[in-house]
Amino acid sequence: MDAAALTQRLVDAASRRYRSSGQFAYQFARSKLARDPVFVAILAMGLITDHARVLDLGCGQGVLAAWLLAADEAFAAGQWCQDWPVPPSGWHFHGLELRRQDVERANLALGNRAKVELGDIRLRFLAQADAIIVLDVLHYMNSDAQEVLLARVHAALAPGGRLLLRVGDAAGGLAFQISRWLDQSVLMARGRGWVQLHCRPVTDWVRMLERLGFRTRAIPMSANTPFANVLLVAQLQ
Repeated sequence: MDAAALTQRLVDAASRRYRSSGQFAYQFARSKLARDPVFVAILAMGLITDHARVLDLGCGQGVLAAWLLAADEAFAAGQWCQDWPVPPSGWHFHGLELRRQDVERANLALGNRAKVELGDIRLRFLAQADAIIVLDVLHYMNSDAQEVLLARVHAALAPGGRLLLRVGDAAGGLAFQISRWLDQSVLMARGRGWVQLHCRPVTDWVRMLERLGFRTRAIPMSANTPFANVLLVAQLQ
């Protein structure tokens, strides 16, 4: 099976889990998984290891867990891309999310295959994990809170653990401005009004992570989108 066919199979299987949560949840999952390159990258680059304790901070309705479950099912059925590594097995997923409705959608879709809880990631205890995922979240926090959270992430990672942090590159020109405009539009649509976003150039993110004790590589993560997103893969030093 080629990568495109496998991706479509995974999108179909993962988003199907959200049908019982309503049309919005289903369509959101389908659109997110089909258009956001980070989900394919996580599998195609083998960024989550076997038996990993996965902690997803600001997990929304848990689409990453649904994606990993779809990968498990596809591989077990013998439908996989020979150019991708074997998907992670035996993983355990724990998500924290601030929006109650998303938590309810996640738990309805995922059942006992994952654990998603209501909580503010700035305040909640972070259990030890092998992979901590933070996608498109930190720019909603002020600069001090960003560094405090990342220090706590560093402390929560087990030896050999990995942080997957996606950020918008504030040095990304027009593409970054489009990203910021979209974020503000979503916040307005949710009734939160204008919210100050706290963004940094990728070089500043990398310097901060290295100061905290991470070894970091930056991977462009905007393929087929108009955005200036970058995935920072940060290993404990």
